[in-house]
Amino acid sequence: MNFSKLQTFITLSDCLSFTEAAEQLYCSQPAVSMQIQSLEKDIGVPLFDRIGKKLYLTKHGQHFKPYAEQIINLYHSAKEHVRQLDDLSFGTLSFGASNFVGAHLLPAVLGEFNSLSPGIKINMNITSSGALTAMLENNKVEFLIVSDHIPIDENRYHARTFYQDELVLIVNPAHRLAHESGCTLAELADEMWVLKPHQSATRSYLEREFGRYGFSPPQRIEISNLEAIKQSVVHGLGISIVSSLAIRHEVQNGQLVVVPIAGVSLLRGIRYAYHRSIHLSPAATRFLALLDGMFGDE
Repeated sequence: MNFSKLQTFITLSDCLSFTEAAEQLYCSQPAVSMQIQSLEKDIGVPLFDRIGKKLYLTKHGQHFKPYAEQIINLYHSAKEHVRQLDDLSFGTLSFGASNFVGAHLLPAVLGEFNSLSPGIKINMNITSSGALTAMLENNKVEFLIVSDHIPIDENRYHARTFYQDELVLIVNPAHRLAHESGCTLAELADEMWVLKPHQSATRSYLEREFGRYGFSPPQRIEISNLEAIKQSVVHGLGISIVSSLAIRHEVQNGQLVVVPIAGVSLLRGIRYAYHRSIHLSPAATRFLALLDGMFGDE
């Protein structure tokens, strides 16, 4: 089996068209067909079905695809890592980050890294926690930076918490609590809460923490985007709990007010994680060392 066959299989499985696959691979349709037939012979099972004029992945093809992607991604990573050993001005730093982390915690770190290694291309993928863990599993990214309430199998991945993020209650300046020194959870029972949807890691974390205090927001509006949540509070739609880092500018500008909740502390760790079985690239090693240096005393 060779890498050309695997790449042909991945391309065809994405577009499910011999014509389009040939165009993307800069070869003829018969060449694509021969590569696929050869690969099917190598592994001993059919990978595609033709039904009428349409092409479909077989059950075997569906199960084989993530392995093919892992092999190709790992091969490209290995080539790049080896070249970086002699020249750290070359290559790509590819990693995944949750929305809050990517938007509010990492830009300053990325700026510092870019000044140290201007030749390294930065590829930061910001998406859902489920998509991030799948990308790490398939070697599409070298490491993740996420909150510690996103499950990570520490038998398979090395994970290190480098920062403690505080979540705080925010209200708009016209809210009845805006000029108070604090409040209790009981005082918030009748408020309209603006929260992320149930499937989000942040929402799951808040519900677990609220459960410890016997509290559940009875009225809620669900919004999946952090910036939209902040603007909803700014415009008086309700109250919310978000990262203190995410609302620094709005607090400084007087658009939002932070109100302490008596007896409630909401802290979540921010950590990076990568496969225990791989060697990090020199670029990734430098970046994670920079993270530890900038936030190690937090």
